[in-house]
Amino acid sequence: MPDLTVHVSDGVAVLTLNRPDRRNAYTAAMGASLNKAYVECDDDDAVRAIVLTGAGDAFCAGADFSSATRPFDAPGDADGFTASPTDPAAFELRTPVIAAVNGHAIGIGLTIALQADIRIMAADAKYAVAQVRRGVIPDCMSHWTLPHIAGVAVAADLLLTGRTFDGAEAVATGIASRAVPAGAVLDEALRVARDIAENVAPMSAALSKRLLWDTVIKGYPPRRVADLETDLHRRVMGHADAREGVEAFLARRTPTWTRSVSRDWEPLPES
Repeated sequence: MPDLTVHVSDGVAVLTLNRPDRRNAYTAAMGASLNKAYVECDDDDAVRAIVLTGAGDAFCAGADFSSATRPFDAPGDADGFTASPTDPAAFELRTPVIAAVNGHAIGIGLTIALQADIRIMAADAKYAVAQVRRGVIPDCMSHWTLPHIAGVAVAADLLLTGRTFDGAEAVATGIASRAVPAGAVLDEALRVARDIAENVAPMSAALSKRLLWDTVIKGYPPRRVADLETDLHRRVMGHADAREGVEAFLARRTPTWTRSVSRDWEPLPES
């Protein structure tokens, strides 16, 4: 069985961490498969939203400690080691990514989910950025994602203690967009993903996502954002999807989007 499965239907790609017998414990092979799937989905116009979830009753229990070579042993090739093996990160894509955190997410299992645009989490599962309790430090850019998602005070609490918390606290701190019973997590994520796939113009979603994350990453001031919003409006105004969005709204029908992100994409201007 592959460590990661990919299923595309109705505009939604479901990427499933697939080691349920090990609670989807993270391996280098799983990470490489996730990187490949992210790139391929982001380049595929048939994929308008991505859902990342786990097989079985866990999302990802963290790094796999069962192999002869432990994940926190000194790397044989120190120059080749990276603490951020997810490349690209979910926030670096153009396609919206929803993490359907259907069960426990510990260590890298949680830090990967923190890179998603939207997180729907199991209310009664356990979560922790536990690396400091394993003698290492948090990874996958969590020293950047967590304070931007939840603020420095929450980030310091979770990163420096490695303590566990549940879905209710994840919602209260802003880490989760919402928390639902574990059995409903994937269905709720698919509902959101299918709504995006059906009702959101792909180019509009791609441009808005990139502007959102570039603003966070590059620290754009408000007036720079205003200029970029104006520039990006000029890219979409007058195109077929802009006309279709209004016509579909007035006719109370589902829009038919025609613009291709893979073919028509232009990167946002540099600051």
